[in-house]
Amino acid sequence: MTRPPSAAQRRLIEAADPVTGRLKGPEAQLAALVRQGLAFRHPRPPRDHFLTPAGHRIREAAQDAPAAPPAQPDPAPETSAGAGAGVFAARIGGEEAADSGPARLREVHSAWQGLLELRRMTRADGATDLPCAWERTHLVRAAALALEAAGHRPAGVAGGGYRVRATPQPEAVAVHEPDLAALRACAATLERAGWQTGEHTEPRTGTRYVLASPRRA
Repeated sequence: MTRPPSAAQRRLIEAADPVTGRLKGPEAQLAALVRQGLAFRHPRPPRDHFLTPAGHRIREAAQDAPAAPPAQPDPAPETSAGAGAGVFAARIGGEEAADSGPARLREVHSAWQGLLELRRMTRADGATDLPCAWERTHLVRAAALALEAAGHRPAGVAGGGYRVRATPQPEAVAVHEPDLAALRACAATLERAGWQTGEHTEPRTGTRYVLASPRRA
């Protein structure tokens, strides 16, 4: 069994970019993470290191862990529902009212560009038209980022706007939006972002919703 990462390696993992998984640190530590299957070095210049899915799981487990003892640094406040300490998270809808000004727009744009870069770097042909492995393991967050980056309005605690929710169906999320035109606009955005979508009706309520899954080809 591969031994767990050292304290120094864990600090590198926890400091990785939350979307792309890009790592920075001493070459020896990065090489050790590669040997353990927690990171990979991209073959093209600048040959940066990135977390593998296993590395992302360790990072997320650290964010979800109870508060550290006093000897350790205290976590920063969260920036969005479901996010780790101080880490950007796309709005899935239903959160408390939060800032939507220029600073938030810059954060969303940066996160979306980072995700496109991750797609490029993890595809042999460098294309960005299809979702990557990170998106398939973070379906709700990935779909919400595509919507928020395209300018769609997330729902607040009450009222209109999109809501992205997990479903029992593998590799699929449900997108809810009370305005039918806005719902179909969300579907079009996800299709442009590499998702396949279908419009469905909730049997009990007659409410329309979109089921979306990341395309593979």
